[in-house]
Amino acid sequence: MHARWGALGGAVVTVASGLAVRSWGDGAFAKYAGDALYTVLVCCVVALVAPRLGAGVVAGIGLAFSCAVEFLQIAGIPAVLRPLLGATFNPPDLFWYFVGSSLYWCLAHGAQRRAEPNAGI
Repeated sequence: MHARWGALGGAVVTVASGLAVRSWGDGAFAKYAGDALYTVLVCCVVALVAPRLGAGVVAGIGLAFSCAVEFLQIAGIPAVLRPLLGATFNPPDLFWYFVGSSLYWCLAHGAQRRAEPNAGI
């Protein structure tokens, strides 16, 4: 249950961070930070649903999902889903999804190591 609370807290912090970036930033910085945070949020949702998965597996699933959505934009996303999933394919987004999944892995792996007894000994 402890892992689920961490995932839920991570999701809340990620949404708040995304809203802050969009409120205070603009242009490329806000767009690409939003892409990275989108993938972090996907990872948090995966960790919430499947808390026993390791940080690397969760980060991989989050990256794969984000990239799949990006490639689906080539075929066309239904209009009702475009506000959530985007509408146009943008190759640089793929890099920022990798950044987001890497950020999730670093934070989750670090938290996991701190939670382990005798970590660092």
